[in-house]
Amino acid sequence: MLYLIGLGLGDAKDITVKGLEVVRRCSRVYLEAYTSILTVGKEVLEEFYGRKLILADREEVEQEADNILKDADISDVAFLVVGDPFGATTHSDLILRATKLGISYRVIHNASIMNAVGCCGLQLYKFGETVSIVFWTDTWRPESFFDKVKKNRQNGMHTLCLLDIKVKEQSLENLIKGRKIYEPPRYMSVNQAAQQLLEIVQNQRIRGEEPAVTEKTLCVGLARVGAEDQKVAAGTLQQMCAVDLGGPLHSLIITGDNMHPLEMEMLSLFSIPENSSESC
Repeated sequence: MLYLIGLGLGDAKDITVKGLEVVRRCSRVYLEAYTSILTVGKEVLEEFYGRKLILADREEVEQEADNILKDADISDVAFLVVGDPFGATTHSDLILRATKLGISYRVIHNASIMNAVGCCGLQLYKFGETVSIVFWTDTWRPESFFDKVKKNRQNGMHTLCLLDIKVKEQSLENLIKGRKIYEPPRYMSVNQAAQQLLEIVQNQRIRGEEPAVTEKTLCVGLARVGAEDQKVAAGTLQQMCAVDLGGPLHSLIITGDNMHPLEMEMLSLFSIPENSSESC
């Protein structure tokens, strides 16, 4: 049996009782290590679970999944995912591969950023399509996701922006030369996301377009949701350039129009002071 087990968002203790029971009886336990991170490391998880964990990076999960599924038809194998197992399409692919091999599977769910963002006070049923914001490079500066933000705002819906994570990434030179040398991990901050969004706004104005988002659009920055030191800050997109939310992981919400009074009252608990720096 293949078990896909959500670990929640905070630390080692966020796994469910059911999930922990399964982990302790499986013959092999993999920890997916590229779509998200917890606030604690692999060693802390191993100590709490009482099991050795095998790190599974993107290459292994997407290209060498057969190694993970090996003998799962005659023994129990666990695949641990920060948040909920279905927070990334990669994990659906793992289930499809298992099914084609005649391997049974079971999913043990947990909290994910998709529902935990409700901690800021915005109502979950008023969220539209989620978007991802990636790190720009000198030659790749995608803006297409902004159309989804525009559509959400036209419909009065909030947009959850998932911010880029770069783990075990190779430079172009090392990739071309086939060298297994990896860059240091990088996690996009709310500040970086806001700066890229503001540049998109300026680009649209230069093209004569009316941007759906402006410097004064109300946004919410979140950091380490689910952890004891989680932070939430509500302010304009311009203010998001300078707000200090600390270490990763960060998420950003672009609010929709026609917000409910209860939402506004909740966001007031996290308001950035008006006299704070707005420079990007």
